Amino acid sequence: MPLREVVLRSAGELADLIGQRPEGVVAVERDGDRTWKVQVEVVESHRIPETTDVLAVYELVAGSNGELLSYRRLTRYVRGHIEE
Repeated sequence: MPLREVVLRSAGELADLIGQRPEGVVAVERDGDRTWKVQVEVVESHRIPETTDVLAVYELVAGSNGELLSYRRLTRYVRGHIEE
């Protein structure tokens, strides 16, 4: 399965589970012969102004067909916060 389809399928399954759509893909890497690690950014709390939104990075483990096998939240942060 092409990389794009693996990412779209696994991120779509995450959205169904957590009720929030991923905003962007942060990283993708093959993890062995049959799995992928995908990191996506999700807005967990929309605020006004948008620079104060609370975002999270989730790491997904997907099978070679894009099926979501597991996920975990790696970090949370405020959108306007710049990481040094």
